Amino acid sequence: EILRCLVGSEMCIRDSVYAFLFCGLVCMIAQLILDNTKLTPGHVTSLFVVIGAFLDIAGIYDRIVLYAGAGALIPITSFGHLLIHGAMETGTTLGPLGLAFGIFNLTSAGISIALFLSFVLALIFKPRH
Repeated sequence: EILRCLVGSEMCIRDSVYAFLFCGLVCMIAQLILDNTKLTPGHVTSLFVVIGAFLDIAGIYDRIVLYAGAGALIPITSFGHLLIHGAMETGTTLGPLGLAFGIFNLTSAGISIALFLSFVLALIFKPRH
């Protein structure tokens, strides 16, 4: 598929355009919220995680991923989608305990890297006072 994409097939170009449009839409909505409300970037990030989770519960986010591809898997809305997706998958096999542990099945790598890089960068750079 990657080789086909490098050649420039029509399907690859279409998928790239859909991914770009979805990511651009997410960024545009976030910027509009930041410009027109008193919400901070942290609030908007949390809001988008919750929106992604609700879209996954409703079964909509999986359909978005089919059309937007990587464009739907990159923005912060995907984090909420992955949290719920992992919890629902593990919850069906392990019950209520699976719901608690399942949230980390699909997100543990991203959380681990964020924590590790935060620690390393805190060692390298000095905080401003």
